[in-house]
Amino acid sequence: MTYRQRLSLLLLMDSLIVLGAIYFSYFFVNGSFRVITLTSVISSITLLLSHHFFAFLYKLYKKAWEYASIGELLIIFKAITLTIVTTAFVQKIVIHEVYFRLLAVTWMIHILLIGGSRFIWRMFRDAYFKNDDTKKRTLIIGAGSAGTMVVRQLLQNNDTELLPVAFIDDNVKKHNLDILGIPVIGGVNQIERVVEEFNIESIIIAIPSLRKKRLNAIFKECSKTKAKTQILPMLEDLVTGKVSVNEFRDVQVEDLLGRSPVELDMNSISEYITDKVILVTGAGGSIGSEICRQVAKFNPKQLILLGHGENSIYSIEMELRELYGNTEIIFIPEIADIQDSQKMMSVMNKYHPHVVYHAAAHKHVPLMEYNPEEAVKNNLMGTMNVAKAASWHDVETFVMISSDKAVNPTNVMGATKRLAEMIVQYTNKTSHTKFVAVRFGNVLGSRGSVIPLFKKQIQKGGPVTVTHPDMVRYFMTIPEASRLVMQAGALAKGGEIFVLDMGEPVKIVDLAKNLIKLSGNSVEEIGIEFTGTRPGEKLFEELLKDDEMIEQQIYPRIYVGKETNIYIEEIEKIISTHSDLDKEELRNILLDLANKHNASKILTPTLG
Repeated sequence: MTYRQRLSLLLLMDSLIVLGAIYFSYFFVNGSFRVITLTSVISSITLLLSHHFFAFLYKLYKKAWEYASIGELLIIFKAITLTIVTTAFVQKIVIHEVYFRLLAVTWMIHILLIGGSRFIWRMFRDAYFKNDDTKKRTLIIGAGSAGTMVVRQLLQNNDTELLPVAFIDDNVKKHNLDILGIPVIGGVNQIERVVEEFNIESIIIAIPSLRKKRLNAIFKECSKTKAKTQILPMLEDLVTGKVSVNEFRDVQVEDLLGRSPVELDMNSISEYITDKVILVTGAGGSIGSEICRQVAKFNPKQLILLGHGENSIYSIEMELRELYGNTEIIFIPEIADIQDSQKMMSVMNKYHPHVVYHAAAHKHVPLMEYNPEEAVKNNLMGTMNVAKAASWHDVETFVMISSDKAVNPTNVMGATKRLAEMIVQYTNKTSHTKFVAVRFGNVLGSRGSVIPLFKKQIQKGGPVTVTHPDMVRYFMTIPEASRLVMQAGALAKGGEIFVLDMGEPVKIVDLAKNLIKLSGNSVEEIGIEFTGTRPGEKLFEELLKDDEMIEQQIYPRIYVGKETNIYIEEIEKIISTHSDLDKEELRNILLDLANKHNASKILTPTLG
């Protein structure tokens, strides 16, 4: 039906209702259907014209009445009341008398018929869709404003496959109430029972301000059922209009970290990045590329994307050009190997960056156990090359990406990261450049991390392989890690090792179980297989050693470690002689030095 046809139908229907209202009111007041009088004619014409005037004024003819609610009812009330008041005013002027009883009865009949004619569409629609057996019966967790908004949208949306049938909310004052005709059954601890009792197929968590620790607890209850669990989009995305309230997303493992992400001091970051030349080594990697994305938001003058792999550098360059093509940021790809000291000097001399983020490194623990010489070349020699070049060309700030595996290292990767921290701290003592390191735990979704491996194993039907049932790790998201790196640059005074308060460590087996459930499978279907710890692997990681710890936070959720002994001469010896050592010798030397043994005694017999 076109708008003109709909308007004509409503005008005709309302005209009949208005005339019918005055007709029946005469009968109720006078007990007679004889209404052809001067008073009735004047009142009828005034009512009819006034009604249409106020109906157009309040846009009653433009409302979608199948979605009518209290707001529309108030508009009807206002329009009809003003119509009656206008008629009373005309009666007083023309007839010199106001027929209050007649108008009161007319007002009641008028509201009853106009309101009823509109809301019958809503009643029909609600009754029709509530009986739709093709839709998935849905449980809404959260009976607040967001949950109510979700239910209203689902009830009004003809195309959605979800049918809300019950609320869950921990507010006992809401229990046993109906909201939009949907009952509030109980609290979160009753999710499993409600899902079974109401044959729930889908669960929507509709609490945008939910803390991650609480979300984790709710998801654990949801995961006891076979219903698919989804979550309302982030509140800021709803407010800015990026997504609508009925665009639910699957719960991600990042949602279950159990802590709020660290907030940034945007002003301090902007001061040292905006309109500056920024260089990122390892710019094609998962951390390096995200640092590039975060840095670009602050409008640097130039962003140098340095990396060894041409495909990854090409990908991040194209992505940034597409996102920031309308800005004045200049993106420059540099294919280079940080093991090439002359190339590092050449790059620094060519661009004179203000800030260097050093993300290039070998980070795969088992692979570095088998290839310690490559860890030395990339993580030690490469870091020294980039640091020397940065210092020589008076870079303002140098931020190196380190790892929690650098604390009491039991593997080559962790040992070389700890020694790289020493290189950075030593160079800071002899340079005008502020050199700092940022140490954090495992990064969710980064290349070589456990998440992509688990996902691949789940897609193949399992089993998911976990090294040990007691294995625990700290986790953070790639954007969170990258933002910490940027914040460290703003806080840098020189020589610090910054550490994020990463909350409670996560059991790897629990992470595996969550991923299996998030994928829509059961742990029994996929299975978990314990394979034993790998070479160089610890059951738990630390972020600071006891003698490094400064208890006071220098920024919300950020700590800084104290400086410890630096063995730069021994590190230089390892770099210059590593090719003369066999793998096991080199591994032992790296671990002994990184764990602060007397390096000179260790090195002399082997290298002498």
